[in-house]
Amino acid sequence: MALIKDIYSETFYRQFADAAAAAIPGFNKKQFVQKALSNGFKDMEWKHRMKHTTRILYLFLSPDFGKAVQQIEALITQLRKKGEAGLAYIFFADYIETYGLDHLDASIEALEFVTQFISCEFAVRPFLLKYPRPMLKQMLKWSKHRSEHVRRLASEGSRPRLPWAMAIPYLKQDPTPVLPILENLKNDPSEYVRRSVANNLNDIAKDHPDTVIRIAAAWKGKSKETDAVIKHGSRTLLKQGHTAILQHYGLDASAIAISEFLIHTPSVQIGQHLEFSVTVANKGKAPQTVRLEYAVYYCKANGSLSKKVFKISERDYAPKEKNLVSRRQSFKLITTRTFYAGQHQVAIIVNGQEKIKQAFQLTH
Repeated sequence: MALIKDIYSETFYRQFADAAAAAIPGFNKKQFVQKALSNGFKDMEWKHRMKHTTRILYLFLSPDFGKAVQQIEALITQLRKKGEAGLAYIFFADYIETYGLDHLDASIEALEFVTQFISCEFAVRPFLLKYPRPMLKQMLKWSKHRSEHVRRLASEGSRPRLPWAMAIPYLKQDPTPVLPILENLKNDPSEYVRRSVANNLNDIAKDHPDTVIRIAAAWKGKSKETDAVIKHGSRTLLKQGHTAILQHYGLDASAIAISEFLIHTPSVQIGQHLEFSVTVANKGKAPQTVRLEYAVYYCKANGSLSKKVFKISERDYAPKEKNLVSRRQSFKLITTRTFYAGQHQVAIIVNGQEKIKQAFQLTH
């Protein structure tokens, strides 16, 4: 299986150098490839190789950042002609972040152009920190751009909690400046953009749930697409069982009964699966939407429990309808979670309400 770092290879650099030489007069292909493959290149991991590529490219472009931006634009145009694209070219975004921070106007031009080739959602973050007002003003303009990639940058780049990205503390504290951007994009024709809007809302919900609930009420029924944005943007609040969002979606658990909750594997070995089943019934006289989830309470190293919620389904139950639901939860070793032997728990959640909980043992 190929490693992600291997997207940077001698073949890649030779092809890139060919494109650069065609786009930039005087570009020295031979020296570029030699330098790219030097300085311990083989031992570098992916991010190190990407940063290394940024630094090497800097040596071959104009020291004047504005002129370097023009060269990058010409180079990307050439790469497009050759049908090139993909993650390998993320170093263009890194170039702007690394060398353009003191050149706001040229960097804005570069971000707008480059993000249409490779996303600049990470590269824009330092500019939001250093130039909050002008950058937010620019991102509001971008939210009306003809390119879906630029419109997405306006939303994705301004997320208060963008994963793996530089934090923007002032947007976590007060997301108000982002809201006009989301307002412009809430019914965007591109699902790619709308999903970013939903993710931005979900970020906001973690610190300002009432803000998202107000937006949900204001946007409700605007369009099928906007309703989907609200729903996806409310997913954390729904998992938390937030009362107002449950009411917004009419998720009432009073007529929903849970029975025959069985853990079929009361002792689970690390690497295997927890298996359980439960019967769900609508005891009421009217149809009821049922959002069915389960929570696993993971035993931590110190013996305390950490809760994680997983969605099973969300659908309408007819009056008196009964349904047997079975699930398997993997305890296979993964890099993002460490499992500890001991007593764990699994709970059934109906429309935000935890109805029943049972214990099981995780063993080595």
